[in-house]
Amino acid sequence: MFALIDCNNFYASCERVFQPQFEGKPVVILSNNDGCVIARSNEAKALGIPMGAPAFKYREAFKKNNIKVFSSNYPLYGDMSSRVMYILEEYTPNVEIYSIDEAFLAFEGFDYFNLKETGLKMRKQVRQWTGIPVSVGFAPSKALSKIANKIAKKFTERTNGVYIIDSEDKRLKALKWTPITDVWGIGRQHAKRLQVMGVKNALDFTMLPDEWVKKHMSVLGLRLKKDLQGLPAIQLEESILTKKSIATTRSFKNTLTALVDLEERITTYTISCAEKLRKQKSCASALYVFVKSDPHKVGATPYRNGYTLTLPNATDSNLILAKHALKALKNIYRSGIDYKKAGVIVLGLTPTAERQITLFEQDTAKHHDLMKVLDKIHLRFGPHRMKLASQDLKQTWKMKQEHLSQRYTTEIKEIIQIK
Repeated sequence: MFALIDCNNFYASCERVFQPQFEGKPVVILSNNDGCVIARSNEAKALGIPMGAPAFKYREAFKKNNIKVFSSNYPLYGDMSSRVMYILEEYTPNVEIYSIDEAFLAFEGFDYFNLKETGLKMRKQVRQWTGIPVSVGFAPSKALSKIANKIAKKFTERTNGVYIIDSEDKRLKALKWTPITDVWGIGRQHAKRLQVMGVKNALDFTMLPDEWVKKHMSVLGLRLKKDLQGLPAIQLEESILTKKSIATTRSFKNTLTALVDLEERITTYTISCAEKLRKQKSCASALYVFVKSDPHKVGATPYRNGYTLTLPNATDSNLILAKHALKALKNIYRSGIDYKKAGVIVLGLTPTAERQITLFEQDTAKHHDLMKVLDKIHLRFGPHRMKLASQDLKQTWKMKQEHLSQRYTTEIKEIIQIK
C-alpha cells in the first residue's frame, strides 16, 4: 500500500502554530515582494479570494473581511516541513518527499497492520509534535493515494482525516467522484481534450483504450491509467535530494536602468545559486541569465532577453560563476530600459566528487578551500557578512515583505517568547 500525507493549508498552518489567535480566521500568504496570493486558508477561500490574486487589487477586500495577510516566510516553512518529514520517516524507510507539504510513503510488509490506526497515529503525532494538521490517504498505488487523500481532506469529520481505498467498490466510487481536471498527472491541455471526448472523471479515463492513451499521452499517461486501475505502475522516486537546476529570480522593488545596478543584482543572485550548489554538493557546467522590463509601466519600452553561457569547467565557486554571469548580462543589457526583474539559473549540475576537468584547467583548488571558509563564516556569523566587490557593500538588498512573521525556528533572535 501507498500513502500520501499532505499538510493542510501548510503555509497558513505554519503561521498559526506560533500565532494561534488566527486559528479559524481567514489567512492569506503573499508571494515574493508581496506580489500576489500563493496560499489561502479555508476561511479565505470561502470569502472568494482566488489563488494568484494581485495583492494591490485585493487590499480593500483583505481589510473589509478582516483577512490576516502574511509575507512568505520560506525559512520557517522549510524548517517546519523538515520536522514533519522527519516524523513520517519513523513509520517506513520508503519515503518520497514530493513537495514542501506532501510526501508519499510505501508500506511494504504491512499486510497485518491496521492502516487506519497507523494513519490516525501518524496524524496525531505530527499535530502534537509540530502543530501542523495533515490528511492521510492510503491506496494500492500512488495516483489512488492522491485521491484517497483528497477524500480524507474533503470529508474530515467522517474520515477523521484518514481514508483508505482498500476495495474495488471504494476504488470505483473514488474515481467516479474525481473530476478529470483534478486527476494527478493530467495537465490542463490534456484535460480539455479529454473533456471534449466525453471523459468527465477519473473512471472514464480508465476506460480509454491503452493504445490511445499511449499514443496521445505517452507512456507516462499509460502508467497513470494503470495506477488508477489499482495496478501500481508509478513507483517512489529513489532520490529527489539533488536538483537538476537551481534558480534565483527576483522582481526589483524599483525599476533599474543602470548596468552597474543590474550587475550588483546578478552577482548577488549568482552567489545565492552557488551557495545552494555547495549545500547539495553539486557543480554547475552552464548558467542562464535573463532580464525583463516592467510590463505595467505606461510608455516604457517592452524588453526581455536571456543568455546561456557554457562554463569552461563545472564549478561551485562564487568567483567563477559571478564572473561568467556578468559576461552573460553584458550580452543582453540594453540602455534606456526600465528593468523590473532579473534572474540566474545554473544548469548542467553534476556531483562535486564526480566533476570532470580538462588538461588545461586553471588551478581552482584554492577556490574550494576559500568557499569552504566563506560558508563557515556565514554559518557562524550570519549571511551577507562577506561579499564580492561587485556587490553593494553598504546595503543588503531585501524583498518587499511588509507582513513578514518571525523565523521562530531558525533564527535565535526571533524565537517565540513566553510571558
